[in-house]
Amino acid sequence: MGQKQAAPTHSRCLNCGYSAPDGDDTWNRIDVPGLGRMSQCPECTSTNLITGISIN
Repeated sequence: MGQKQAAPTHSRCLNCGYSAPDGDDTWNRIDVPGLGRMSQCPECTSTNLITGISIN
């Protein structure tokens, strides 16, 4: 029997729908005082993202 591989996980912007693999260099990284380092959408600059979603 073969092993089943998990689908790669992606992050998706909830504002504009942009999607890319988790940790991909296309995501902007910003430092927010009081919150720390956050990912930011390169398309619309939103930080309203969902991470770790499986897209088949």
